[in-house]
Amino acid sequence: MPGFARQTDSGLLLFLRVTPNAGRDAIEGSQARADGSVVLRVRVSAVPDKGRANAAVMALIAKALGVPKSSIALVSGDTGRLKTVSVSGCADDLVARALTLAR
Repeated sequence: MPGFARQTDSGLLLFLRVTPNAGRDAIEGSQARADGSVVLRVRVSAVPDKGRANAAVMALIAKALGVPKSSIALVSGDTGRLKTVSVSGCADDLVARALTLAR
């Protein structure tokens, strides 16, 4: 299990650090933070205005994990850079796909 993910009864929780207004949309792998936590670094070109960056993050994560956008929900971090995202589905499959995001 990657450090930026935690398995739940309904699927997977992902812990993200988002950089909005970036030059491109990309998942840049995992990063250990100074407090000991691990996050998945995500960059989106959308601006952080009226939820545009959050929507872009959801779309990018959905595409990377091969799940529909409707199976992804923002749990916390609506206006911050650190976000927690819930992904519904078969936890074992999601963990295997999340491992490929760590690079």
